[in-house]
Amino acid sequence: MAQPQGSNERATVTLAEGRHGAVEAADGRLLDTLFELASRQLAAEAELPATTGRPPDELVRELGIALGEEGRSFEEVAARLGRLLAATPSSASPRFFNQLFGGRDDIAVLAEMLTPLVNSSMYTYKVAGPQVLVEREVLARMAAKVGWTEGEGALVPGGSLANLTALLVARNEAVERAREDGLDGRPLAIYTSADGHYSIGKNAGILGLGRRSVRRIATDRHGRMRPDELRRAIAADRAAGRRPLAINATAGTTVVGAFDPLRELAAVARQEELWLHVDGALGGSVVLSRRHRRLVDGAELADSFAWNAHKMMGVPLSCSALLFRRRGLMARHLGESADYLFQSSADGLDPGKQSLQCGRRNDALKLWAAWQLHGDLGYAERIDRLFELARYAARRIAADPALELVLEPPSINVCFEVRGKPSDAVCARLENERRLLIGHGRVGDRRAIRLVCVNPDLAEPDLDAVLDEVKRAAAGVAAGGGARR
Repeated sequence: MAQPQGSNERATVTLAEGRHGAVEAADGRLLDTLFELASRQLAAEAELPATTGRPPDELVRELGIALGEEGRSFEEVAARLGRLLAATPSSASPRFFNQLFGGRDDIAVLAEMLTPLVNSSMYTYKVAGPQVLVEREVLARMAAKVGWTEGEGALVPGGSLANLTALLVARNEAVERAREDGLDGRPLAIYTSADGHYSIGKNAGILGLGRRSVRRIATDRHGRMRPDELRRAIAADRAAGRRPLAINATAGTTVVGAFDPLRELAAVARQEELWLHVDGALGGSVVLSRRHRRLVDGAELADSFAWNAHKMMGVPLSCSALLFRRRGLMARHLGESADYLFQSSADGLDPGKQSLQCGRRNDALKLWAAWQLHGDLGYAERIDRLFELARYAARRIAADPALELVLEPPSINVCFEVRGKPSDAVCARLENERRLLIGHGRVGDRRAIRLVCVNPDLAEPDLDAVLDEVKRAAAGVAAGGGARR
């Protein structure tokens, strides 16, 4: 049957209008629900738990975590999301000190919330457009702060992956044709601080070097790797027929927050012709502070540098960078041809050519937004404030006869004990009673409570309250054992 003139056009318009209305309704539901859940979370933040303090089976049952065959309504799932958020430890809580991150940066959170709306994968300019330019700017700025004008880098899903990639490149640079043919069978050796991150051993196993290839070098009384012990270990390996490969220096150890002497280690690396990687996952951000940059003096002499912006810079998880002093290394050791994907004519516009990952989420936007807001000067003030908080806490502990400072904090980690009480038991009691979340770690032969001052929104009274809570919890813990556990 013939249709009246213009009916197809009108039908198209009607369909478009109907779809537009449906999209508007869906968008409204999304935004309204997001606003409601976020507002509830923020309004209750002062009362939100910093710890879980509840058995896993109980949470699975009460929060409806189990999945089933049939779906549920949007409203029901949204309600479950709200209950999950309310029961999740809040790292922005003034009682959260367990990890090397904490607090919240509002503009970075905003950028992070917007990121899924465009849902870009950061492997090509064709797909991500200006987001690739944002990432390139952030990485160039970070490299310049380390001291490299011609450096390159990539954002990765954490410091462990940054360390893995750095060691992979170091291995391929040292062992001819390792990327094409594999290792030649000669045993290799990697050198790291006795207090260095556990990922170094894990990554040695992943890379086929073997976990036993890692040499844990003794530290001095400040927690820094000893260059004299490093030289001895290298000489011993050469004498035994092993090939020294790389030195992993740490800028901010996990428990103590110590910084290895980078300039001295760089001299060893240069003399021995070894790769020098700096694991600055925690402390790399000190390059932003004129007052504390001395802690990474010599960083510009390294070959690679890992830096977690989600720690001292306060960007939401995860946001980690791996930087290289020389250009071209990442493409040489990570690049593959894929003309169905990489179609940009300009160099450097397809980041997937120099990444372990293919599909990769956009972690650059939140860091870029935060840096736009704070600038170099704002970040310098933030870093300096974190150090001030740590110094205040250390003074309070040293002046309290019930507490004992294990050592003067090298940076933002303050390690201490309650005299005569086991630190692990004190921390467990605080968690179980939902007072606060704070961790413990080994410092030499001592088991210490680790207070991480990484949230600049805290004030001195907040730290006073934390120490009071620690002492109250310790009062209910049996004496003995823990001071040297």
